[in-house]
Amino acid sequence: MDVIIGIDVGNSTTEVAIAEITRTGEPNFLVSGMAETTGIKGTAENVRGVKTAIFAALEKMGRKGIVIQKMFLNNATPVIADFAMDTITETIVTDSTMIGHNPGTPGGHGIGIGYTFDLRSPPGNGKDLIAVIPGSVPFLDAAAELNRLDDAGYRVYGAIVQNDEGTLINNRLKREMPIVDEVEQIEKAPLGMLCAVEVAAPGYGVEALSDPYGIAGIFKLGVEDIGYCRHIAKALIGNRSAVVIRTPEGAISERVIPAGSVGIAGSRFTESVAVDAGADRIMRAVEAVGRVEDVTGEPGTNIGGMIERIKVGMAKQADIKKDEIRISDLFAVDTRTAVRVQGGLAGEHVMESGVGVAAMVHADHMFMDKVAAALGEEFKAPVRASGVEAEMALLGALTTPGTALPLVVVDVGAGSADAALMKEDGSVKSVHLAGAGDLITMLIDAELNIGSFAAAERIKRYPLAHVDSLYRIRYENGEARFLEDACEPRYYGRTVTVPENGPPEVVNCDFSMEKIRVVRQEAKKKVLLGNVFRALEKLDVGKDDCKGVILVGGSFLDFEGSRFVTQALAEKKLSAGKGNIRSVEGPRNAVATGLILRYAELLNGMVKHGNRT
Repeated sequence: MDVIIGIDVGNSTTEVAIAEITRTGEPNFLVSGMAETTGIKGTAENVRGVKTAIFAALEKMGRKGIVIQKMFLNNATPVIADFAMDTITETIVTDSTMIGHNPGTPGGHGIGIGYTFDLRSPPGNGKDLIAVIPGSVPFLDAAAELNRLDDAGYRVYGAIVQNDEGTLINNRLKREMPIVDEVEQIEKAPLGMLCAVEVAAPGYGVEALSDPYGIAGIFKLGVEDIGYCRHIAKALIGNRSAVVIRTPEGAISERVIPAGSVGIAGSRFTESVAVDAGADRIMRAVEAVGRVEDVTGEPGTNIGGMIERIKVGMAKQADIKKDEIRISDLFAVDTRTAVRVQGGLAGEHVMESGVGVAAMVHADHMFMDKVAAALGEEFKAPVRASGVEAEMALLGALTTPGTALPLVVVDVGAGSADAALMKEDGSVKSVHLAGAGDLITMLIDAELNIGSFAAAERIKRYPLAHVDSLYRIRYENGEARFLEDACEPRYYGRTVTVPENGPPEVVNCDFSMEKIRVVRQEAKKKVLLGNVFRALEKLDVGKDDCKGVILVGGSFLDFEGSRFVTQALAEKKLSAGKGNIRSVEGPRNAVATGLILRYAELLNGMVKHGNRT
């Protein structure tokens, strides 16, 4: 059997469609396959992923007697998508000892002020004291020693504990005091220095240490120090517990890294925008300058470092010079991101206003031709890189039952969003935009301070639930379900993601299920709706210009993404819904299918318009 293969190399996945051409010139689709993309899209490393996808598809058919006649590759040259994140506010790096800590089990409540001392070596009496308790001291011994000091007349008003034992110690004290535990690097806490420990009641946050004037009053600081106190207080807002230790005079070092400005060079003119003006202002500039030809960042600033990392990283991946890298599109969204507190002793972070950026990197090299040549050598068959991705996706989307021209298809994958409009006369207009599924995952990861792209990806894909008891689970939509068998104890009291097929997985972050849900949905709306509306504007689509918008690509495989777009476009009097490629693939395989359909049309010597089945 002679077959042809359509291949779509995406940023995250590689999809193939295999078909034979019948005597009438029509394609008979036989099977499809999918594999993880290997390497950066558009580089020779893609060949391994393509081979895996093809072999997976051929296995379904049985390989005997199959001859590959031709192979068609999506012409993704020369675009590589990437993304980055940085704060839009000034980053204050303060090399001083400060614990903006929020452990799950602090002991006691209230505020204690005194001088730090090692519990193993009590100082002379006469000072107000704060005990520093290393992990080598068992909680029973720590409680006994604190009680002994109290009986001896020492004025100990709080404690800082390395182990997770704040409540255990406090429950054994004769006199309650605020205790902050889980301080990993307790050995860095300076001894003999004035310190404040504050623990709020459950459900409340610290007050004195989250107020710059409260900090100034405790440490008897002057007006000139209020600015420094502001940065400390901001890091502690919302915490149930906190510790601030005054460092020796001269030990405080502070430097400011400005947000900087981004330069956008376009076909009309070049514009510079201050990043702290926010994402909306940046996107207005992107649209105003015309076709984006390159983007630069101000040297020595947050945005300058971000753009430099993108270009250097992409140049290295593509094995070309950095000067040959050009950014051809920029997509920015406002967000919140965690910034590590320098001088903290327990990995503390403070949430800063930020901008999430997706940059589409353009280099003048025909990357896909190299991939095609390598594939041809591997399979001993002619391979052609051809077809604009958005237009191929449109051809594939037209196999969805019920479609008719004029039609818009929006293909959102991991790195980019492609859109195309086909009018009734067969003319096609398309756009290629930065910002897609990976940017959504990055925003979720940043705002929830998870520190794991894979964990943020699970939050993006699956609904949430809270395990209220060993026999009861409450889903994010309010539905509750009682379990026949007790769940594993590690799930108790935790928020979990719930795949349709497979066990739940714990979400390791300090936010409630409701907060996680809001962050996930806002990230999807910012990216999906932002780029869908941007695409429709560039295609100049109004409610009378098309009969429908078909949504395809991996970003519409989750349980809610397409719903957000459908609802938003309904308000614009546009019908939208997920594609079902060839009535069997769902929103997947549109580009690979389109490549085969285009070849069949060209083989027949004409381009057909109207319904395609």
